[in-house]
Amino acid sequence: MKTIGIIGGGQLGMMLAEAIHKYGAKVIALDPNPKCSCSFVADEIIVSKYDDINGLIELGKKSDVITYEFENVPADALKHLRDNFNIKQGIRPLFDSQNRIREKENARNHGLNPPKFKRILNMDDLLKGIEEIKLPCVYKTTTLGYDGHGQVVIKTMDDIEKVKPYLEGEGILEEFIKYDFETSVIAVRSETDVIAFPMGVNVHKRGILDLCIVDEQKPIFNKIKEAAKKFMVSADYYGILAIEFFVKGDDFYFNEMAPRPHNSGHYTIEGCNTSQYDALARFLLDMDLVEPKLLSPTIMKNILGFDYENMKKLSINNDVHIHDYFKSEVRENRKMAHVTFTNLRLNEYNKKYKNLFCEE
Repeated sequence: MKTIGIIGGGQLGMMLAEAIHKYGAKVIALDPNPKCSCSFVADEIIVSKYDDINGLIELGKKSDVITYEFENVPADALKHLRDNFNIKQGIRPLFDSQNRIREKENARNHGLNPPKFKRILNMDDLLKGIEEIKLPCVYKTTTLGYDGHGQVVIKTMDDIEKVKPYLEGEGILEEFIKYDFETSVIAVRSETDVIAFPMGVNVHKRGILDLCIVDEQKPIFNKIKEAAKKFMVSADYYGILAIEFFVKGDDFYFNEMAPRPHNSGHYTIEGCNTSQYDALARFLLDMDLVEPKLLSPTIMKNILGFDYENMKKLSINNDVHIHDYFKSEVRENRKMAHVTFTNLRLNEYNKKYKNLFCEE
């Protein structure tokens, strides 16, 4: 029986562990929190900080193959694991995704189209960048930013004041794309195949993904999927990769990527014949990949802390699927669970369920 080691024990690790168990393998997760989401399903938890080399070595020794569901593992620790244990995906996609400038340069070098961007180290860089890129634009920290953290939309020169607290570190200034909608593609590459999942429209609330609406597959989705597959091959990436895009008319722009399962792919558990977690598990276990197909119109609703109690009012049935992450502390903007509605289109969701949740 093979053992898969997961760096990170959050909800992504929990759902990956559930998929791995379906194929008869064991799971060991490493996480600083002994009561992390993955602890409820994993065969073993190693309680350790992500930068503790001893904990990572213990994970490596106990695992046949290692993966990660957490992006910010220090590069030195990852290099040690790569050199001494089996990280089947490699560490390159993780390393590239850890810095927004490196990430966008890499995307551009391998055939994708990011918005205009410029590296920012100080106020002079920021002013020159605004002159070059024009308003509106977006300032982001190059590392550790997620769910809207470390980001400032600069609409007027007065907004520069909001950027000043971040100027002690490296940042990136990006063109603001007035997009029609945001989407994401999840691709998985093995030694013999590359697959991509059906795509949807991503809707955000408070800077965090709120809904993923997956229904009719727009023609541009096929173009994006093919571009993502070619990108993975060109960049020599293996395993799973989620890429977010802005869509404007017939054009699409690279936003960011994550070499792990993604929020926008939660819907695949019930909405497709195979899930993003199944695909990653099969890759890790040297099994053939399954071509994903959408089974029905599907909507995934992200449940943050402020909606956690509202979620409990839902009646579970064959088309309402609740995934609780079993987090011990409920915080307003913390991801606590998600709900997948199958056989449901957006107009039906708005009539039946929208008023159940907070509108903020």
